[in-house]
Formats: sequence, structure tokens, C-alpha cells
Amino acid sequence: MKFFENPAYKKDLIKAIESTLGIDRLKKKRVMLTGATGLIGSFLVDMLVLYNQQHNSEIEIYALGRSADRLKVRFGETEKPSLHYVEHDVNHEIAFDFPVDYLIHAASNAYPAVFHSDPVGTLMSNVMGTKRLLDYARQQSTKRFLFVSSGEVYGQGDAATDSYSEEYSGYIDPLQPRACYPVSKRAAETLCVSYTKQYGLDTVIVRPCHTYGPNATSEDNRANVQFVNNALNGEDIVLNSAGQQLRSYCYVADCASAILSVLINGKTAEAYNIANPASKVTIAEFAAIVAAQQGKKVLFLNPDAKALEERTPIQKQVLCTKKLEDLGWTGRYSVEKGVEQIFKILKYTGT
Repeated sequence: MKFFENPAYKKDLIKAIESTLGIDRLKKKRVMLTGATGLIGSFLVDMLVLYNQQHNSEIEIYALGRSADRLKVRFGETEKPSLHYVEHDVNHEIAFDFPVDYLIHAASNAYPAVFHSDPVGTLMSNVMGTKRLLDYARQQSTKRFLFVSSGEVYGQGDAATDSYSEEYSGYIDPLQPRACYPVSKRAAETLCVSYTKQYGLDTVIVRPCHTYGPNATSEDNRANVQFVNNALNGEDIVLNSAGQQLRSYCYVADCASAILSVLINGKTAEAYNIANPASKVTIAEFAAIVAAQQGKKVLFLNPDAKALEERTPIQKQVLCTKKLEDLGWTGRYSVEKGVEQIFKILKYTGT
């Protein structure tokens, strides 16, 4: 799907640009985004492309992905002015060599199926991939390196705690293969701040909560993506549990504007939670919102062995957003509004 020409999607891009604090400071800068075909990365690329078109801002955008073909499918066969495709897998040594002012590292295995099938690759990609990019940023005298971490770094927190601030740290069982994702994200965060201390590289970290949007990849098997796909296919939504796990959710447009706001305004070697405080619901409640908008039902079944293996042990993941909001950022999408936008965008026929 060519999202960029979709009117409802473009409205999201415009809102995200308007919500980004100090975006004009990126004018005439060179910005690299890894994970450029992913949910968050692709939206960020589209934001910067549209900002260039609206304001003649001359941002040089380097969209990095493992497959040139996927980059072309997502953004167009021909590169737009100031948009450059970089085919590279962060698991391999870097072969390209050009200057970058800002590097946003959003490449990661980020869905349960791959945590289950490739825990070693998930862990090593987060650690070694981040190290390679940090070294590259040092070599290029990059102004700032932003690492996209995850709210999963909080682990199994105290359910009595209202929300987890950036100083909080919960329990993660390192002997469970499912820990490959949160443990490696923690390690990569420490690697970033270590590069700041030892080498003087300006780094900053964001921890997005459960981010959802219309541009999720076809491989993504996270629950919220499956809910949307079920409803689009005219199916009832099936939950393999009671769905009482409480989560912070964030629509991709809010997430992207928050990331760029932190890139521009965040404090060096610090972390910022990304969530919308108005979007705190259980998994079952999220499913019910999706189902209601498409006239479907939510069904509850017992999980099979595969579902149990992929399930996160985290019962509560509610993130405190005070630090982000203190920068001046405000979320604009409730869960109801975000889900409504997904269906508007994915049902658009071009007429």
C-alpha cells in the first residue's frame, strides 16, 4: 500500500509534524533512520519527506533497511528528492561511508514470533547492531544518536505501582528465552550511555510502549495487529487469555512526534518513556474497541502451547509520561481515535 498518498494517513503525518517540538532545527541536516520499513521507522521517514515538501527544509533522509526491494515497495521505486535508500543489515559490518548529523536506530526484531524462533538473533542484533551503529556515529562525528528501546525494559514490575518512571527497574528472568528482547534492550541502553561517558558521543534513549498503527508489517504478530487484521477480514477477535494485562498504548503518529521531540530536545544520556496517558487499557479492552468499530465480537479461548511460549510474563506495563510531557509534548490520539484512523487508512480505495 502506498500510504503517502492516502488522505487519512497524510492527516496523521501533518498532526505529527505539528506536534514535534522544534522540528525546524532539523532543516538542512542529514538524518539516518534504521528499521526504515518498520512500523515506527517508516512513519518517521514519511514525516520527514512531507516536512521537506511543505517547508523546503532540505533534510537529507537516509532510510536504512535490510532489503532494497522492501524499501522500494514501501516508499516508491524511485527515490524522492532528499530521500536515499540504504540497503544494510545491522547484523553485518557497515560498508557505507557518508556523514550523518542525526542517527535514529529503530531496527530490531520486535514481535513475539521472532523472539520464539530466533532468540539468539534477537539478542545479538540489539547489542551488536547497536554497537556497530554507535561506532559509525563516532566516526562520522554525529551530533546525536537516538536509540529506540522498549517499555519491556521495565520487566515484571510491582502491580501496585501506578506507572513506571524512567528510574524504575522490574524483574526479568534471564533464564527464559523470551527475555532475549528486554534484556538486550537494557544492554543496548547501557551501551549508549557508556559511549557518551567514554567517547563523548551524544546519545539519548526512548522507550515506546505498545505502539500500533496502519503501517504494521505483514510479519508482525503482536496482539493489536492480529486484532485489526481479524476485524478487517470480517472475523471475530479471539483472545487466548482473559486479556487482563494492563498496557499503555500509543498510536504511531504520537509515537513518531515524541521520538523526534526527544531527538531535538531530550537530555544527553537520558531515557524518555513514550506513551499516551489517555490510552491506558487492558488487552481485552483494546480488542473490544477494535471489535466494536467493525461490528464484531471478542471470543476468549484457552491458549495452545505456541501461544503460551510467545506470551510475555508482564502483567502490567503502564509508563509514566511526565518527563516527556515536561518537554512540552502532548499526545493527540486516544485508543478509539487511533483505531478509527487505522480503519480509515486501510479501507481507503483511492476514490
